[in-house]
Amino acid sequence: MREGARLRLDYSAQSLWRVDRMIEEIGRQGAPYAAVESALRGFGAYAGEVVVRLTGGEWWSSGGDHWVRTPDGRLWDPIDEARRCFHGDGSLRLLCRDATTGTA
Repeated sequence: MREGARLRLDYSAQSLWRVDRMIEEIGRQGAPYAAVESALRGFGAYAGEVVVRLTGGEWWSSGGDHWVRTPDGRLWDPIDEARRCFHGDGSLRLLCRDATTGTA
């Protein structure tokens, strides 16, 4: 995705601005969800890894679902947030901001 879309993804919180914009653009182009589901999962996983690296959190999984657990015990679902972003009701950038607030 990084090469095809020419996204600069460096695992920084700032890079999630670009990811949000990319997801919004995909949605504006009218792509059917089924056609972009895998890419959205990848964007969500990337955002989750950003949160893990910034907070010292860890990935959790159960029954095929994956979450990030931050050191303060909160659970985050960046993969679902990417889906919500595609539907115009989410933001990976804001999820990261909220997840990193108070955890340093």
